[in-house]
Amino acid sequence: MHSPGFRTSANEASARAAVARLGIAHAVLLDTNFALWREYENAGWPGRYLWNADGMLADYHYGEGAYADCERAVCGLLGVQREPLAPRRPQDEPDATLVVPSEDRLAEPLSGPYEAGEAWAVLDPRSPQARISVNGRELAVGYAGAHLLLRHEYHTRAELELGIGADVRCDAVCFTPGLAPA
Repeated sequence: MHSPGFRTSANEASARAAVARLGIAHAVLLDTNFALWREYENAGWPGRYLWNADGMLADYHYGEGAYADCERAVCGLLGVQREPLAPRRPQDEPDATLVVPSEDRLAEPLSGPYEAGEAWAVLDPRSPQARISVNGRELAVGYAGAHLLLRHEYHTRAELELGIGADVRCDAVCFTPGLAPA
């Protein structure tokens, strides 16, 4: 189920394109009115729910992380014993120490100082040649959705200079937690 946080991801055509681009093979319900969100009293973004074969809620988790716990729950329901996959990113390690990032920017000014591990923008291109500038470098905007702007090895204080042209709409600039400096 996808409950969109931004205008761009509430658009059915954009959501279908994202499902195809990301190679998601299972069905995705677009919950633009947040009906199921409210029905399950979802308390976090993302919310992860796991049901058993009888349709009973077997496990849930709010927010990022706890990926190994989720894998163990899936394996338990399937009656399979195996070690969880290795984390894909250092931030996903169970013992990783993360630092809270700056708050998301949902309105102007989108540029300015921030603290984070990564900076992202939720963009909607209006033409096939749509581009933005990020700290002096050009970035093509080939699809509607989240685009990585800057990545830091550790939680970093930095400055974002974002140039958005008339052929791109920016719904938000979002920041992700970074690893605490060693």
